[in-house]
Parts: sequence; structure tokens; C-alpha cells
Amino acid sequence: MTGELSPQASPSEQGYEGALRPSTLSEFVGQSKVRRQLGLLLDAATMRQHTPDHILLAGPPGLGKTTLSMIVASELDKPLHQTSGPAIQHAGDLAAVLSALTPGEVLFVDEIHRMARSAEEMLYLAMEDFKVDIMVGKGAGATSVPLELAPFTLVGATTRAGLLPNPLRDRFGFTAHLEFYSDDELASVVRRAAGLLDFALSEQGVDEIARRSRGTPRIANRLLRRVRDYSLVHETPGDTASVQAALALYDVDQHGLDRLDREVLRAVVERFSGGPVGLSTLAVSVGEEAETIEAVVEPFLVRTGLLTRTPRGRVATRLGWEHVGVAPPGAPNGAPTLI
Repeated sequence: MTGELSPQASPSEQGYEGALRPSTLSEFVGQSKVRRQLGLLLDAATMRQHTPDHILLAGPPGLGKTTLSMIVASELDKPLHQTSGPAIQHAGDLAAVLSALTPGEVLFVDEIHRMARSAEEMLYLAMEDFKVDIMVGKGAGATSVPLELAPFTLVGATTRAGLLPNPLRDRFGFTAHLEFYSDDELASVVRRAAGLLDFALSEQGVDEIARRSRGTPRIANRLLRRVRDYSLVHETPGDTASVQAALALYDVDQHGLDRLDREVLRAVVERFSGGPVGLSTLAVSVGEEAETIEAVVEPFLVRTGLLTRTPRGRVATRLGWEHVGVAPPGAPNGAPTLI
């Protein structure tokens, strides 16, 4: 992981993440309720020898939606076909994907809320009746040709479930809402990954990485790899001192904030007197796109209580003021206590 905690992974990092992915529900750490629900769904389908209901996985990036889709295919012992919503921009694109599926195959569509509307409407019939209507010809001579599909299980993943149209959302037999991980769960993720990477990491080092991982396993795994690199290059043991030195090098502070997080928070506090400040103004002040601030930075700052959103704009909380080392308005004289 770099100092920028982006939810998007590079191809090389995706390869590492693939090596660390669990392959069964029993190996999957965290999301205990979702695992029990999903296990029941898959076991019942196997006993009935039917394809399981379609599954929707909703939640922030990095919590395991792609991994769970792979586990679904593995538990069913069926092949997995992966695609994404942005790649399906025409009904014909979806028809080509669906017609190539084999019986029982699992179709995983990442960011399913970004599919084209025409493709969504075709998907309705495919999910319910396992068939689609293909239009042949144009104009008055166009005819509809029904195309039968092999029974399949659709696993859709979305970071913004609210953008899914109701007719599509209602066709999923099971919807799982993934939640951020606790520090203990993240410690289990780090401990398992360190073992797979053959990296001797102390328990204190495990806990240190877990605390700085923003409740997200993907970030925990990336931080672990950076700590391992630091330990390898500097020939240091995987102890707390090495973890702290490595994460300081990559601008990840003790609460998991990276450089951009701190710049945004400092801008609200120092340049705009704690706010309120509009999104576009804030983005210009730190030299970033408004979409990056809103989608990547702001959710974590709000979730940790450092920033809040109001109808007039973003406002730093008392904890936000203290985090950047500035006494909030009305505080007694003297240096503030950092959280």
C-alpha cells in the first residue's frame, strides 16, 4: 500500500490480494452474520440440487465482496465468470455474457449499479426466467427472438446500493450488507496474512497494523506488505518499532489517516476556521478532485468523528481540531490533547 489509501488496487497488488484471499467460508474472517446466512443459503441449494438465489453484496470497498463471490463459486464447485457494471454498456454486451454461461455457473458483476439501463432491463427477465429477448433487425422489420439461458447464480456487488433501481434490487433473493471490521477481526486478518507471507510479525505489530487499517481488510493487507518490505530492506524484526517506522514512512498516522486525509482536515480547521465549507471549495484548496474527497476521504473522517456534514458544508468536530493540534474555539489556553 502507498501513503494514499485509495480503494483501487494496482494489478500487482491485486495479485498479492488474490494470493491472500480465503477460498472457503470457514477461512473467511469477520462478517460472521453474513457468513452464517450465506452458508445456509448455499447448503440448502446444494441439498435441493438447485442453483441458489441471486445474491447482492453491498458495502464499502475492501470488505470482501469479490472474495465472497469467489467463495460462493468454490462452495458450489462451479465456475465463476467475472465482469463489471461499467463493462456492460449495451444490452448486447449482457446477452453475450449470459449466453456463454454454463449450467450452475456463478456470474459476478462488480459495481453492478453502473450497468447501462438497457442492460438492467434485460437482466430482469434473465434473473427470473433464465431467458432474454434478442431484437433482430431494425425499424418496422425488427423481431424479438427469445433466447433460453442455462440456470445461473448472479452475485452482484455494489458500493452504492441506493443507486440500484428497485426492480433490480427486488430480484435478488439474498442481500448482504457488509460492515467495517473491528480491530480484533483485523488482527486476525493480519495474523493470517503474515503467516501466508512467511513474515514473522509480533503480536504488538499485528495490533498496530490492525488499529491503522480503517476497518478494512484490504488496507490491512497492504499495510502488512509495506511493513514486510521495510523489515526486509532495513533488516529489522517485525516488531512494533518496525511497524511504526514503516507506516510513518508511508504517511499513515496512528489513527489510519494518510497525507490527503490530514490535508483535508487541516484545511477545514486552519483555512476555513473549522467550517462550514463546501465540497468544491475544499477540493480546490487541497488540489484534489471533488469526487475523490467525497468518495475516498470524507467517509472515513465522518465515521471517525473528525468531520461532520451539514446542509451548509463540512465542519470539523472538536476531535478534528485536536487531531491537527489546534485548540478548538472556546478551549482553555494551552496545548490541546491529541486523540
